Amino acid sequence: MSEAGSAEGDFPLVPLFALDTLWFQVAGSLCNLQCTHCFVSASPTNHRHEMLGLVTVKRFLAEAVPLGVKEYYFTGGEPFLNGELLEILEATLAQGPATVLTNGLFLKPEVCRQLRRLSDGSPYSLDLRISLEGWDAATNDAVRGAGTFDRVLEGLRNLADVGLNPVLTVTEACPGAASAEGRARFLEFLRGLGQTRPRLKIMPLLRLGAEVERTRDYAAWESLRGQSLDRREAAHLACSSGRMVTSQGVFVCPILVDAPSARLGSALAETAMPFRLSHAACYTCHAEGLSCRT
Repeated sequence: MSEAGSAEGDFPLVPLFALDTLWFQVAGSLCNLQCTHCFVSASPTNHRHEMLGLVTVKRFLAEAVPLGVKEYYFTGGEPFLNGELLEILEATLAQGPATVLTNGLFLKPEVCRQLRRLSDGSPYSLDLRISLEGWDAATNDAVRGAGTFDRVLEGLRNLADVGLNPVLTVTEACPGAASAEGRARFLEFLRGLGQTRPRLKIMPLLRLGAEVERTRDYAAWESLRGQSLDRREAAHLACSSGRMVTSQGVFVCPILVDAPSARLGSALAETAMPFRLSHAACYTCHAEGLSCRT
């Protein structure tokens, strides 16, 4: 259910207050995994969005400067499938902080050493977010695929060895993850991997893409139809301060890259218009307090 209805005027309109955050779907929808909850259905064969090359990213980085962008995020698919990712990060870190969202399977010792060199050589921060779905192989691998748990642990240890402290991201596909006990268990889990200052982010599920097959689609009541948002509520949403660059153009946010109506233009300057929250996934952002940035 990609739209919450056809009467657009029934849904709240969110302005772009300031373009603070710029996302790049740097690997397109290609991924070495095929997770059963992936809201863009990324996989080794999904070419709906293609990779972004260094030249393209640099063009948008240059456009971002006069627009006041303060931070940059790189996602996919799996960003480390992009052979130019380290060069892209180097160019980005010359003008602002960068965050990479990854499944962690490409974090071999040499890659981690290169990431540490990039971090040390920039006045801005380089952050990584590593995805996991459980405290053990049985829970995680049911969502992310056989053998992924042990490989993610290897990547986390490699990051710890070079002194990089990633954020572990876990969705509610992991039962109990959002409870106080679940959070404590994950933090202790990270300490056991050498992360002395563990960091954790629990994410709600988005009922799009592969997740529709794993559980369900959005229900008719999961909608912002007829609601109004005050400025504080609107400012919390990613669409009020960010945009997403893909091979198909600039979209309103990282979640709606498969929704044609969420494409706002070909250049950043074309995308400063308000956005109508008529998509079902907008309900999750508002109701669950989903923030991609923090």
